[in-house]
Order: sequence, then structure tokens, then C-alpha cells
Amino acid sequence: MGATDRFTRREFQRLLDVTDKQLNYWERLQLVSPRKGGAEKFYDFRDLISLRTAKQLIEKGVSANRLRRSLVALNQKLSEVQAPLTELRILANGRDVIVERDGARLEPISGQFVLNFDTRELGDKVRVMPERKAEDWFALALQYEADPSSRKEAIDAYERVLSGNPHHVDALINLGMLSYDGGDLEKAADCFRHAIAVEEGNAVAQFNLGSVLEEMGQLESARQHLRLAVRLDSKYADAHYNLAFVCEKLSARAEAREHWQSYVELDPGSPWCDYARQRLLSMKP
Repeated sequence: MGATDRFTRREFQRLLDVTDKQLNYWERLQLVSPRKGGAEKFYDFRDLISLRTAKQLIEKGVSANRLRRSLVALNQKLSEVQAPLTELRILANGRDVIVERDGARLEPISGQFVLNFDTRELGDKVRVMPERKAEDWFALALQYEADPSSRKEAIDAYERVLSGNPHHVDALINLGMLSYDGGDLEKAADCFRHAIAVEEGNAVAQFNLGSVLEEMGQLESARQHLRLAVRLDSKYADAHYNLAFVCEKLSARAEAREHWQSYVELDPGSPWCDYARQRLLSMKP
């Protein structure tokens, strides 16, 4: 499911032209059940189809019992397809639901066709929705990032933030970290460089760029950015650790010893502190 197939409650109401009270009532009837991603509930395109159908039948005066039976049958059919937008047409006769797929009408509950709507209508409405603002995409990206299975959606959402606001430092840093985690060091470095160009005094961006450059073998550049990180934030334990590590690789033993010591003092309970102590012992004059 892509980022544009995931709708907030407000977007869902706007697409269906329903009030918050109506949506609450239909949720209590279990006609639609939002999922939870991060701090907010969300709906997908299948929910949109299902509740659009429910709305039509409710407006025709269909009883709650028959409505529920119809929607159970509809949702069963929706679960069988990968792309309801392109594969299905939903038909309703004021009493029941008919699902048309590949030119054949599937009748989960018997009934004759009277009125219909094409699921593409909903797709068109989605495409002409007012574009989310950068901060809305950023909030959505954070929700996606909280779930490892939606990493691609998080990346897409951060890129949408940056298409609206190329100078969004937090989005640049978070996208850089996702790129790094995915093994794309070049993209990660570009994100961190951009963040620094926007906000040179950002210790996290300086630290992240220095750390990525170290992995790319650009040791002297890595040292310069890590030095800036600890200069900006003298209590940045991880920056001291990585800087000490880079300094050792560059045979700058005195500087390495200084930062191993800082790390031990700042983060004595860390699981990496034993290694830092060992490095200090090995460097005793």
C-alpha cells in the first residue's frame, strides 16, 4: 500500500462527504474499522470503497442487518484483489451489493443492478484532493517510520515533505538515516550535506555526515564533521566515540585518547564503554 492509499480521518470524511458524527456511528456499527499507525488511525482505499457503498445503501433506507450482510460480502471480495481501483466495479440496487470483476458480475447477496458507481470515481477524487502540507507529510512520515514494515512509505512521505519544503532539516536528517539503514550511503550523505547547508550548527547532521563519510573511507572529511559535532555539543557521547575511532584510523593517538576519555565520562553505563576503556588502556604512555 503506497502513501497515497492511506488516508487520515479528516481526508476520509472529505472524500465521502460525511460528518464526524456519521463516521463515529458507522464505526460503532462496525461498517468500517480504521487501523492504527503510530499515534493516528487511518483508512485505506478498500475502506473508501466499502463505506461509499454503505453510504449509498443507507441513503436508500436499507436495514442495518441487510447492510452489514452486504458489506461483509463486499469486503470478502475486496480482500481477493490487489488493486480494487482498477479491478472492480461496485454496483448497488438499493437493497444489495453486486461486485463486477473482469466483466462478470459477482453477486455476494442476490439483487439486480439499478445504479452503479465506478471505483475510478473515488480514485479521481483522491487525485484532486488538496495536497497535504509539508508538515502533514512529516507527521505521516514519522508514523510510517515507527513501523519497520512501512519503511518505503516513510521514505516516500519524507520526499514529499522535501518537495514542498526542500529546507526541512528534520526531514533531511530522517530521510538520510533511512537511506543509511537501507545501505544507500551516497544518498544518506547528500541528505546530511543538505541539512548542514541549511543549518550548519546542527550537531546531529554534522555527526551523521561524519559517521557516513567514515564508512565511505573519507576519513579526514569524517574527522572534520565529527569535530564540529562535538564542538557544537560537547556532551554528544556518540560523536566523541566515532571521532575517537576515526582519529585512531588516522594515527592521531593523542586526539583519539582525548575523545575515548570523554566518551567514558559521558556514557559510563554504555555497552560500548568497555571497548572505549580498552582503547584507553592500550594508549597509555
